[in-house]
Amino acid sequence: MRDFMDYVLTAFHHKTGWNVDNSYASLTTTANNLLDFNVPHGLSLHVSSLSSPNFATSYTLGSKGVVDGSLSFLYTSLGLNVTSRSSHIPLANLVRGYRHLQHLSLPKGKALNDVQDGGTSIAGDGRKDTLLYGRLYLPSSSLEALYLRRLSPNRLLRLNCVSDATLPSGGTVLALLQNDFGKYTTEYLYSTDSSLLGFRALYNFGYDPRYPLDQQHVSSRPARHPWDHQNGRLSAGAEAYFSPINKSGGISTGLRFTTLPIHTGFPYTMTLTLNPLMGNLSSSYAVKAGPNLSLCSRFDFNVYSYESDVSLGLELWQLSRPRVPEEVAWVKDLIRPGWEPKVAPEKVVPDEDVTGVLKARMTDKGKVGVVWECRLKELLVTLGAGLDLKKRDSVVGKFGLEVAYSS
Repeated sequence: MRDFMDYVLTAFHHKTGWNVDNSYASLTTTANNLLDFNVPHGLSLHVSSLSSPNFATSYTLGSKGVVDGSLSFLYTSLGLNVTSRSSHIPLANLVRGYRHLQHLSLPKGKALNDVQDGGTSIAGDGRKDTLLYGRLYLPSSSLEALYLRRLSPNRLLRLNCVSDATLPSGGTVLALLQNDFGKYTTEYLYSTDSSLLGFRALYNFGYDPRYPLDQQHVSSRPARHPWDHQNGRLSAGAEAYFSPINKSGGISTGLRFTTLPIHTGFPYTMTLTLNPLMGNLSSSYAVKAGPNLSLCSRFDFNVYSYESDVSLGLELWQLSRPRVPEEVAWVKDLIRPGWEPKVAPEKVVPDEDVTGVLKARMTDKGKVGVVWECRLKELLVTLGAGLDLKKRDSVVGKFGLEVAYSS
């Protein structure tokens, strides 16, 4: 289940108008959510609080053979009036599942200097929203920190810092400058670890949010809606990085096609990534097979060693009572006289009917992971186990329980 601090960070991105999905780093987010979810190990307790719209705290106590924990603090210059009580936060905002991507739009900054409105710039109040986050791990005394700053409506600066005595230099800093122009995005990164330099880029084919629709030859028929012509979006991206100290580097490239809300059938996402230097090829297909069910498959192959791996996963939402999906009423319009296309509503299960979410994955190597996430009174509970079907003497590899409460 999503960490409370991550939940607050997502709220910060949403309120500042930053699209985290329009990035090469998030190209395979849907498949990762359905196949690479974390299985809890041992017993852990999370207590968090959004004491004010600008300040949040979180405390974690865990037991994995030894007692450990962490202290977290978060500050943002932008007031976040979001639901923080664990009994009221929608499970859809806490469970990492199938990602419904929305139509492209220009980044908007409500409190930034240059807010674009219809292609024109208007003056803001001069604020550049900032977020600070720190986490201290005990008893190791390791420290991690995050600094976010919206430099402009289409630019975000991110600094990740880690202080740990076990690292070669006692710590490391990763700087990431992200630029989002709607149609395409670019990212520049630098890490003090080996002086690593990197560059990422993502390009979206089709609709360009920078220009009016009538200037784009995307459809021969009149558009009833600005995005009426586009049922899906194809994105292509690449990254390259190089370390002058180690004199080594790497490159990768990828494709993603995903359906948009106007699509009339089942939502689905397909991705293909390639690392030519390492010879790794990965393809995935995820589908929202129903209002309560998501399925995903991924195939990994190495062209040099001929090693392969197949992973299958599912996500099943349990409801307290059956309910007619919201999109059924929209489909009924198809048989009405004088029907005209319109934007399909977001296919989301009403949270008041959700009692839990089951996530499971399995690989061709016999590795199985199962997680059950639910709300129990005022608590958020995650129960999971990792299995290895090929080890008959120790099938259960790990087992864990996580309990979270926030106010």
